[in-house]
Amino acid sequence: MPGTKKLFLKGNEAIALAAINAGCRYYFGYPITPQNDIPEYMARHLPEVGGEFLQAESEIASINMLLGAAATGARVMTSSSGPGISLMQEGFSYFAGNELPALVVNMSRQGPGLGGISATQGDYNQAVKGGGHGDYHLIVLAPHTGQELYDLTIKGFELADKYRCLTMILGDAVLGQIKEPIDPWKPADSGCDPTRDWLITGAAGREPRLIKSLYLADGEMEDHNWHLQEKYARMAAEDVLVETRDTEDARLLLVAFGTMARVAKTAIAAAREKGLKVGLVRPISLFPFPVEAIRAASAVAGKILVGEMNTGQMVDDVRLAAVPGVPVEFYGRPGGAVSTPEEILQRIETAYSAVS
Repeated sequence: MPGTKKLFLKGNEAIALAAINAGCRYYFGYPITPQNDIPEYMARHLPEVGGEFLQAESEIASINMLLGAAATGARVMTSSSGPGISLMQEGFSYFAGNELPALVVNMSRQGPGLGGISATQGDYNQAVKGGGHGDYHLIVLAPHTGQELYDLTIKGFELADKYRCLTMILGDAVLGQIKEPIDPWKPADSGCDPTRDWLITGAAGREPRLIKSLYLADGEMEDHNWHLQEKYARMAAEDVLVETRDTEDARLLLVAFGTMARVAKTAIAAAREKGLKVGLVRPISLFPFPVEAIRAASAVAGKILVGEMNTGQMVDDVRLAAVPGVPVEFYGRPGGAVSTPEEILQRIETAYSAVS
């Protein structure tokens, strides 16, 4: 339940507080801007609740420490930004193959390469398509406010436990550094269920257990992959998160997530004041993707405009979800440039003028 006292926190701090309140007691990570407030907060406050903070020697080390801790059933997390997340990709694949729950936070920075520390959404493909090897997915949640950073962190732990998978919070430098009032709350379930039959907690008094991702018997790896695909299908059926706004009569549909959606809301309100029937579909879960919401809204709209802070990484997913024949256009600025509401409104007006 929501608390009675709001706190004025950075987005990164909201994530860290939510993780502690969700029962996270182990954090392993390596510093990189613009998410360093998260390990700083965890280092200060985890010991106060009996938890452990460990700064690893690298992002590769931190994801593998997370893998081992997750096998004990504890709620565990790490956080990083673009280049650090790239180094963790092999570990992400092992998390999927071993079916272990944990939370990872990516506060995206500019790229490719070392890039810079400004906000971007250039890590969409890395997060949603999977940068590691094999047929796997993460659950990817994209907040757009400080309160959502808090709420979806708790939701991320819950979904990780539900599906025995890795969940990612995908943000950016704007969301990590912005300060907003947060209404903190604690979930009833801390996720620490010692009766789960897969935990690696010592074999005294019971049969040994094995968590693995290596399957060498004939057909065994194929069976495991189909098992994982069935789990991903269940995610799509049960846990799609999406916000829709003004889609019932929208002739132009804007699809955007995270910071871009936050800015776009102001532009859409201004467009509506001018009599332009513009609606918004905001994917909150980037995987599983809100296919049905986009399909339903595109059945009404004459055109879709995809807004991103990259060169159009979500466009193909929107095009596949939309009703066939509905034109899909892209507007965005890559490499750390954040569009203003006025710039988005201008692009809306241009797209709207050509709606059939």
